[in-house]
Amino acid sequence: MALKPLCISVLALLVERPMHPYEMNRLLHERHEDRFVKIRLGSLYHTVERLQADELVEAIGTEREGNRPERTTYAITAAGREAVEARVRELISRPVREYPHFALALSEAHTIGAAEATADLQQYVTALDEDIAELTALLRAARDRGIPETYWIAGDYLLTTAIAQRDWITTLITRIETKDLIWQPDLQ
Repeated sequence: MALKPLCISVLALLVERPMHPYEMNRLLHERHEDRFVKIRLGSLYHTVERLQADELVEAIGTEREGNRPERTTYAITAAGREAVEARVRELISRPVREYPHFALALSEAHTIGAAEATADLQQYVTALDEDIAELTALLRAARDRGIPETYWIAGDYLLTTAIAQRDWITTLITRIETKDLIWQPDLQ
């Protein structure tokens, strides 16, 4: 079974310790894992239910604090641990074709004029610079808090790829503006 991204995140949390979905949601957002996987509380509860039906997690208790609703705590099963380890190994052992939107846009950017393309690309670079600044701050905070690197290595990957992407796009803008790259057809 190929685990979907949110399933991987849930099982990985449960490798750390048993917890209830509300705590999982809080931790995933606190750790900024919403940069890797779409996280909505409803989807998270549905994912946990599906993992339980597949016997990859099991309910180990229910608790209630004050007026809050009951919270069921889940633990990973041996089958769940095997499944998440197998899927993570599969994903880090060979590239997956992901069909990114930006690459599609680049492949069709010839349909707009050079001036529009460079202006839009400059906006993209500005957004990347903001993202780079945020990632840099998050990684610095993780280091300062003594969080082991294995927990934030994906953030370092995102930072490194964002910097490389920004630098490549900046070079592309320069190539278009200096006419080193002839924009065909130039719709200006």
